[in-house]
Amino acid sequence: MIGVTDDAPDAGEPDTRAIDDLLDDIYRAQERVTQADIYRHAVAAELPPDLLARIDALPEGEYSVDEASDLLGGSVA
Repeated sequence: MIGVTDDAPDAGEPDTRAIDDLLDDIYRAQERVTQADIYRHAVAAELPPDLLARIDALPEGEYSVDEASDLLGGSVA
C-alpha cells in the first residue's frame, strides 16, 4: 500500500505549495513586487514550466501578495 501524507492535495484540487512557497519568500519584506521579480525568483527556484508560464503571462506591473496569489492560483493571503 502506498503511503498517504496530509500534505498531499485533495483529488481535484490544484497543488498550490510551489506558488505559496515562492510568494512567501518574495513578499517577506516587501508589500509590492513586479512581475519580472516574481518571474526571476521562480526561475531561480526551478519551478515547473507550467508555473513559469503562468507567471510569465502576468501583465507587467507591481502586485501585492494577495493580487499575485489570486492571479496565480495560490492560497497565500
